[in-house]
Amino acid sequence: MSTLLETIVVETAPNPSAAVIWMHGLGADGSDFVPLVPELDLSACPPIRFVFPSAETMPVTWNNGYVMRSWYDIAGADIVNREDEGGLRKSQAQVEALIAREVARGIPLNRIVLAGFSQGCAMTLQTGLRQPQPLAGLLCLSGYVPLAPKLADERSVASLTTPIFMAHGSADPVVPFVRGQQSRDLLQSLGYQVEWHQYPMQHTLCPQEIADIGAWLTKVLA
Repeated sequence: MSTLLETIVVETAPNPSAAVIWMHGLGADGSDFVPLVPELDLSACPPIRFVFPSAETMPVTWNNGYVMRSWYDIAGADIVNREDEGGLRKSQAQVEALIAREVARGIPLNRIVLAGFSQGCAMTLQTGLRQPQPLAGLLCLSGYVPLAPKLADERSVASLTTPIFMAHGSADPVVPFVRGQQSRDLLQSLGYQVEWHQYPMQHTLCPQEIADIGAWLTKVLA
């Protein structure tokens, strides 16, 4: 059994009965979204354990082989046709190990949210749509569905009932806005219920999005 990824854990109160596993983007680490927790209005929610894992380091082809934290390699600007399937599946197994740890701690699958930004969003969808039982939700920020041609065959029927929040900036220069729209359309064509949000921003988060995330987490976890 492989070693669990390094994580930063933030609990909103003692004895959490729900968990959010939140994956960072390329080159960041588990500390990236920790400051966001106090900004979320979760006053109507039970205690939540936020788990922020750090991806392993690897040379990233697109960045001239520079070694950084990355969930999978990126060969170039064409993130559709040159995907690192091996890296995606390895990281999926690592995220599933974190899910299993929460279950072992007493959090049922239907009280676990997977969340992620950019590459972390891709990992949220890669992992969450293949779970044999429904999760509490998938929080998908400024990313896309990876291995899209394989999703219809690989997704679990149970995942159809998992709520999905997708958000994207209309001026995103990193993951193009149209890529987010295509991912939304693919999920909807497969029968998923997607709550879609778009904001006049680039590859980042904005105050309205943070408010919307808090409202959605309250809806799926309260």
